[in-house]
Amino acid sequence: MKTEKISELTTSRLSLYLRCLDELASEGVERISSKAMAEQFALHSAQIRKDLAYFGEFGVRGVGYSVSDLREQLRQILGLNTDRNVAIVGAGNLGIALATYGGFNSNGFRMVAIFDSDPNKIGTKTRDGLCVQDARELSDCIQREKIDIVVFAVPAAAAEKLLDQVTAAGIKAVLNFAPVRLPPKPGVKIKHVDFAISLESLSYFLAQPNSSGQTTTGMGADFRDLLRNGK
Repeated sequence: MKTEKISELTTSRLSLYLRCLDELASEGVERISSKAMAEQFALHSAQIRKDLAYFGEFGVRGVGYSVSDLREQLRQILGLNTDRNVAIVGAGNLGIALATYGGFNSNGFRMVAIFDSDPNKIGTKTRDGLCVQDARELSDCIQREKIDIVVFAVPAAAAEKLLDQVTAAGIKAVLNFAPVRLPPKPGVKIKHVDFAISLESLSYFLAQPNSSGQTTTGMGADFRDLLRNGK
């Protein structure tokens, strides 16, 4: 692996490549070239080769990539060969929808807890049987359940205080759906999912007929980074 810093857009594209490889595997494809993969999934073959080269040599010139081997390598690079316990804070409409989102309970992510401070919601259950717990128990649960990632589905006013609470409890990874940009914390990775920014970018595309229609992918991606040019 190269020693230079790997950009977030590069790692986001790795996730996209993995999804493409998953689809190929489900179709029984055993080998594929970067050119064929790019043509099938509307990607760029040179970008695929460049991104993969950061992490080693995976293909054979003239032969292509082993779909199964490359899938496994990308899973390891993305840390998907290790189970990750996930908790959601906020049991409103968004939080409940996220708690029952199938993607959280695949690829090694395990939705283990959901919290809220509303007495009317505490004790209720999601469609999948996950019980809404009292938010006052969050810090203890983080330690007890060995939670790796906390998802924020709370109002903006509550998000910064919540960030202080979960990081004090040892959390190093936060997926933030609250409509506010949280301040950075050393050693903590915060991914912001801002629906307003995404809608505004779509509005720009509609308002500017000559603008690029480039597609961005990934629910957990930082939309501001994805909208920038470059790696």
